[in-house]
Amino acid sequence: MQQTRPLPSPSRRSLILAAVSFGVFVAADDLTVVSTLLPQMIVDFGIPVPAGLDDAAWIVSAYLIAYIVTMPFMGRVSDLYGRLSVYLISMGFFVAGSIGVSLAQTLPWLIVFRVIQALGGGAMVPVAMAVVGDLFPPQRRPLAMGVLVAVDTAGWIFGPLYGSFLVHFLSWRWQFYLNVPAGLIAALAAVLALRGLPQTRLRVPLDVPGALLLTAGLVALNVAFASTGGSAATSPSFDYDLPARTQGPVVLALLAASALLFWLFAWRERRSRSPLIALSLLSRPNLALAGAVNLMLGGALMIAMVDVPLFTNTVLAAVRGGSVAEMVRWAAVRSGQVLAVMTGSMSLSSLAGGWLCARYGYRGPVVLGLCVAAGGFGLMGTWSPQVGLGPMALHLALAGLGFGLATAPLSTAVVDTAGDTQRGVASGLVLILRLMGMSLGLSVLTAWGLRRFQQLSSGYSLAQVGEVVLDLTAQVLNETFLAAGGLLLAAVLIAAWLRPQYKPLPGTLGD
Repeated sequence: MQQTRPLPSPSRRSLILAAVSFGVFVAADDLTVVSTLLPQMIVDFGIPVPAGLDDAAWIVSAYLIAYIVTMPFMGRVSDLYGRLSVYLISMGFFVAGSIGVSLAQTLPWLIVFRVIQALGGGAMVPVAMAVVGDLFPPQRRPLAMGVLVAVDTAGWIFGPLYGSFLVHFLSWRWQFYLNVPAGLIAALAAVLALRGLPQTRLRVPLDVPGALLLTAGLVALNVAFASTGGSAATSPSFDYDLPARTQGPVVLALLAASALLFWLFAWRERRSRSPLIALSLLSRPNLALAGAVNLMLGGALMIAMVDVPLFTNTVLAAVRGGSVAEMVRWAAVRSGQVLAVMTGSMSLSSLAGGWLCARYGYRGPVVLGLCVAAGGFGLMGTWSPQVGLGPMALHLALAGLGFGLATAPLSTAVVDTAGDTQRGVASGLVLILRLMGMSLGLSVLTAWGLRRFQQLSSGYSLAQVGEVVLDLTAQVLNETFLAAGGLLLAAVLIAAWLRPQYKPLPGTLGD
């Protein structure tokens, strides 16, 4: 029997959306800001280049892994114990981690506090998505989801730009100092907005063994991904002969362990009276299809987020000339600017994607967005060492336009498919797939790019490689952009099967 309850007034819903969106913005900023802070952090912690880049890469990788593994767990906890309490606990972790990072004096402690910070930040988006699913009626939900995605993406924009400003005028530590008042303001706004509203709480126990198995499986899988990608993605230097970060047998062992842990998790969930994830939920067509598309979209998105700064650092900065310090500083600012064009376009088009979804269903906006983004990557595949920042920004804007059109309908499809009893964990799962796609895209395509450069340069003498290095690097990155475009076109074939109509599960809240 379908449950109904009075929903807040439109003005109250707008206030709630603004409050949870602010918290999402604060957490999203920290997901990308390190891309421009990392060179200064490497200098401050005395990390040798390139020998120490393997260790420095964990400043990024550890945060991403913790961000991923917390999503389904905290999403499910919010299903059981209420959105507001979980939101506030998560923000507490984020603020505590930020304080620790700002005061850290050694690299190991920095990484530990980055993990604590990510455990809170990773819960923000799935809990906020679940709040939108709880409090917005189906016909209003796509646009609200578009706003949430737009704000999340705006945080991505703000991160690199703000980071480049801090590097230029202050210190990287100021990013984490300022997280503290921002996090406290976000917590207060959530309390004021959600105060007095009935909270979704299920009177069933949390499946702790299932949560531990899923977390361990995700950690093993993402450590394997992070261990295969080489250090080029985070390197501020111009050295291409970087060592592998982990030997093959260790990676294979991690992959085997993750497969076993996921199998044990599925076995546990089939027998649990209160599963962390109802496996029947995964058989829902729209959720499975949206998850697969999100995985592929995440891979393409990470290629842009990593390889555009890499192109700017290794190709454009070298053409411009100057000392290494000057080139790093110039490239940090310019890569932040052109990426901001992409993420700004993505943020604005997320609103359009939500509006189109409410009017025409999920399939059309997602397919259109994937095709437009693939076109942008196709144009990026033509970049040469002489390309100007204007054409780069235009091509990235096209890719961002496509990403934005697709993300809000995909998120809405998941929230609509999951009932109120599984909405938090379903939101977390699909976000995990996007982030796992980002992690997998980073590891596989970075490793492939390094091998491809070695293949292309093998026919040249050492002196000749120095003469053609920029052209060879541009060619490798062009091929990577084209591969990302092909991945998006493959995702179109999956998105074409999305069911266009809203079909609630039993127990979904009504209007």
